[in-house]
Amino acid sequence: MTSSPVQDLATVLAVAGDLVAGVRPGQWDDPTPCTDWNVRQLVGHVVFGDRMFAAILRGEAPPPPSALGPQDTGVLGDDPVKAQRTAAQDLLTALSRPGVLEQIVQVPVGPVPGVAAAHIRAVEAVVHGWDLAQATGQEPRFPDDIVRQVLEFSRAKLADIPPGRTPFGPPQPAPADAPPIVELAALLGRPVGR
Repeated sequence: MTSSPVQDLATVLAVAGDLVAGVRPGQWDDPTPCTDWNVRQLVGHVVFGDRMFAAILRGEAPPPPSALGPQDTGVLGDDPVKAQRTAAQDLLTALSRPGVLEQIVQVPVGPVPGVAAAHIRAVEAVVHGWDLAQATGQEPRFPDDIVRQVLEFSRAKLADIPPGRTPFGPPQPAPADAPPIVELAALLGRPVGR
């Protein structure tokens, strides 16, 4: 039996939450593979994105695309772990509404079915989870089968985006024997090394 995109998203959001919980107090200002963001800004970006998609899935108007940059990290408040878990649960609740997966929603990349919104958030959780793990010396424990699905979704969607419009850096080389998460990181512009 296969899992649903929402179940897969719940799994990767839980792993991402564990990574956020693993950030030590002195690491919040450390750099990340997303060179414009430190750890706090990276986590703020993900929390903001989960909140934004939850609002869109509930039928609320999306913020402008410019809101996706390094925004105010105030979305994290005094408890980044709680902020991430609350935003993740809000997103999962919004995706659990009857009919939402078939509904067309307007997200920053354009109109997509709700099921694609779940996949987009899974991409964000996994790749930024990898970023966070790299920045904080943690092991990203995302299940390989889900990461493979995220990788295939990313490959297909990146092929549809006009050159220069992708929100990621240019693809980087990955070792031939790289695990799926390293392939994903490289595809989405992260230098992965060996």
